[in-house]
Amino acid sequence: MKVKGSVRMKIGDLAKATGLAPSRIRFYEAEGLISAPPRGSNGYRIYSPDVLGVLQIIDNAQRVGFSLDEIRHFLPGGTQACDHQGLVESLGRRLAEIRRLILQLQENEARLLGIIEGVTQRPEGISCTDNQVRLMDLLDPPRRRRGGRAGRPSRGMK
Repeated sequence: MKVKGSVRMKIGDLAKATGLAPSRIRFYEAEGLISAPPRGSNGYRIYSPDVLGVLQIIDNAQRVGFSLDEIRHFLPGGTQACDHQGLVESLGRRLAEIRRLILQLQENEARLLGIIEGVTQRPEGISCTDNQVRLMDLLDPPRRRRGGRAGRPSRGMK
């Protein structure tokens, strides 16, 4: 939602324009992410339209996984100029983190697909005990299997 000209907003108007709860806006204010606005004669906070853009930056940054401390470092504030290079570096680090998470999720997906296939391809005539051992091997992470299994004897030992 666009706010026209230099219209000043109460917190309810700002909440409606951003989709944020008033309590969240007050929290950002308490955390110093947005400046405390002046208050009208009735005691209501009166926000500048500039706050709308800052709140949208904060909300979008949180949605892609930035912490408030990280956001604090790249938000322009008062006379402080934007740290363009710092922002680019922060975004690059977050992108690298997301890519690591994607790889981890792809590995988990492949492993689960292998387990599902192993469970559905149960050999005919296998005993319950042998099938349990077989399923435990499917569930055991590969990195533990390579170096032996802590706390469990190897298959050859009973």
